[in-house]
Amino acid sequence: MKFSEPITRLFQLVLLAISVAACNTGEGPGGTGSIEGTVFKVLHPDDNYNLETDTVLAAKEDVFLVYGTQQFYGDDEETDHTGFYRFDYLRPGTYTVYAYSTLASGERTAVSQTVEVQRGKTTTAPNIYIHDGKAYGTSIVKGHIWAYYIDKNGNVISQGWAYGQRMYIQRQGEDFPCDDVRAGMDGVFAFQKLSPGDYTVFTLSEDEDEIPSVVSKTISVAESDQIYWISDTMRVNVKP
Repeated sequence: MKFSEPITRLFQLVLLAISVAACNTGEGPGGTGSIEGTVFKVLHPDDNYNLETDTVLAAKEDVFLVYGTQQFYGDDEETDHTGFYRFDYLRPGTYTVYAYSTLASGERTAVSQTVEVQRGKTTTAPNIYIHDGKAYGTSIVKGHIWAYYIDKNGNVISQGWAYGQRMYIQRQGEDFPCDDVRAGMDGVFAFQKLSPGDYTVFTLSEDEDEIPSVVSKTISVAESDQIYWISDTMRVNVKP
């Protein structure tokens, strides 16, 4: 049986369409599924010695979409003023959505969620919480300093919290202090924006021989976003 040329051409086009459809079976554009979600931003303000945070809707943040197990993102969208984003025309499969947190150093780290997309349906991704602020990814070291006020012969004439005492902190292995602060009215001092590591906190104590001595404590900062207290009160001699 001999087919006419138009029928033969139509048959070839049908086969081509079936072949293309068969090839487009993985994750990516060209489908009827959608992903939508919301991004929140957790703010870590500077000079907050309790590490309190504030969570807001993340407006105008880039959200990236990865198809399946690909190593690079295949699409990106910007959130609106409510932190909302949406990706349309997706084929069924597994996708990853992510946005970036920003460390105090300027380094960015990805925060991601995995989403399963079905044909013809809209999937709501779990909320993405990104972090920002000068204190993010750092910790605080706090302590108390007590003063014995002595006369020129070294006799204690009074004592109390060492208000205004200058305190220093130095990362172990380095040659110089990385920060210095003064103690408050209650003798509390605090060093903020510290990355994990081992530190020495020290100050100077005045003695009757006019040669100051160093009073120090060591402390390990094991994790970020934590407050570490020096367990023992540091004590110094001060000449009024």
